[in-house]
Amino acid sequence: MTLLVDRFVNRVEFDSYEDFFNNFEFVVPENFNFGFDVVDEYAKIDPEKLALIWCDDNEEFKFTFSDMKKLSNQAANFFKSQGIGKGDTVLLTLKNRFEFWICMVALHKINAIAIPATHMLKPHDITYRLEKASIKMIVTIDEDNLLNDFAQCADDLGMDIKKSVVANVNREGWLNFNEEIAKMSDVYERPTGDDDNSHEDTFLIYFSSGTSGEPKMVEHAHDYALGHITTAKYWQNVVEDGIHHTASDTGWGKAVWGNLYGQWISGTTIFIYDYVRFNGLDLIQKLVDYKVNTFCAPPTILKFLIKEDLTQFDLSNIKYMTTAGETLPPEVFNRFKELTGLEIKEGFGQTETTVSLATFKWLESHPGSVGKPCPAFDVDLVDADGNVVDIGDEGEIAFNISDKRSVGLFKSYYKDEVKTKEACHDGRYHCGDQAYCDEDGYFHFVGRNDDVIKSSGYRIGPYEVESALISHPSVLECAVTAYPDDTRVEIVKASIVLTKDYEPSEELTKEIQAHVKKATAPYKYPRMIVYVDELPKSTSGKIQRKVIRENDLRALGKL
Repeated sequence: MTLLVDRFVNRVEFDSYEDFFNNFEFVVPENFNFGFDVVDEYAKIDPEKLALIWCDDNEEFKFTFSDMKKLSNQAANFFKSQGIGKGDTVLLTLKNRFEFWICMVALHKINAIAIPATHMLKPHDITYRLEKASIKMIVTIDEDNLLNDFAQCADDLGMDIKKSVVANVNREGWLNFNEEIAKMSDVYERPTGDDDNSHEDTFLIYFSSGTSGEPKMVEHAHDYALGHITTAKYWQNVVEDGIHHTASDTGWGKAVWGNLYGQWISGTTIFIYDYVRFNGLDLIQKLVDYKVNTFCAPPTILKFLIKEDLTQFDLSNIKYMTTAGETLPPEVFNRFKELTGLEIKEGFGQTETTVSLATFKWLESHPGSVGKPCPAFDVDLVDADGNVVDIGDEGEIAFNISDKRSVGLFKSYYKDEVKTKEACHDGRYHCGDQAYCDEDGYFHFVGRNDDVIKSSGYRIGPYEVESALISHPSVLECAVTAYPDDTRVEIVKASIVLTKDYEPSEELTKEIQAHVKKATAPYKYPRMIVYVDELPKSTSGKIQRKVIRENDLRALGKL
């Protein structure tokens, strides 16, 4: 055994969820640094241990921890040669290129601040990020118009930003990342003195779109990496020398949830498929070919997969499945159980947190529930006045932070004291998400505060209606939102993307409405159904219900 996780927790094994919840504790070294204390340590004690398997449709690379140590050291020396040091911000738009992992480890080692971002950024998004985060350097792929957009936005802002591009690309004004790191020494010593880090120093920032306004900058400390031990080992159930895959672009917070920190600390290999265009069947084939045994994907992807013929695949290598991002419809849960015999374990968290509620490995899955609290967080459900609600009543998910910041919880919204105080007050971090807890202690996610529909005195969460809708064979994807109504205040509206075998019709609308009335409480059925070619989504792939609501209000002359 070469597992490192036992260095950072008081105990590794637990007999039950209750044992885990009551007795689990982190052990955080004062100057913990993921690059040195995990990657380089594995390179020392088990250099041939496999860290990363990467492939696209043409190539395959495998990296041991020894490889990762050397490559990250070369990258660290490259960043230092460009004047990047402690506290400097570096923007990474690398999609699923393997250079992302090299850059992340390197930036952690030099105590710079990594800012991953999606490659789908538009000029407005780029300008906002470059200026707001005072970006010192960009490392990017060459896709769409990214190189031109980055250069133009930096020029418009009058910012002197170092620029580097990966793969076989040579552009004026851009350094070729791969060529440059090849010139560098593969030795990089741990910083000392003022250049060393505390576990509480900022090392990672994500831009999170939230529900309104410009994206917030979610600031994490070095110990955030340790917080994901609970994500990987006790929720995703990764195993020593196993192979894990989380379906996520590196621009999303889900990537470090599922494809970096907790997984490597727990000693499992990460598998990455760098596709040009997402195709669910291609992904499943890769999971089969590479014998991935623990798999995590958001419900958005799983909903697409159940509409495909998965019986052609031997899925026996997949031993454990998890999901997070939105509530998993029972139809999806049941279909995968039928295909694999596995119960998908749901979890809940945010860009601001590690996994905070989950169906941990000892717990039975309750479809529609995200599980029970993680011992890293003191979780309550509170009303608008901050009072803890009763069992069965809806409340906002909130973490007790009156004593100190929990390992895995964000530090603040970077350079935004106002937003930080809006979320962190009265001794709690307020998530902005509504849920209720049942008599068995399982939490059920209802929706974002802004997404809950108030109709004729009822409060209706969008996910329960969407779960009913997705179980109809015609529905490929859907979004449920509130629509203004003079009589009921609001009614339930469903925007639906149909599967390829169906066409919009009044008969289909009536059929879907009748289906929902049978699948859930009749008062929740969508009184309005519209058929669309696609749903508005954020750059992280989440459905933007807010955009649908605003478009409706604008059309009605109410916005």
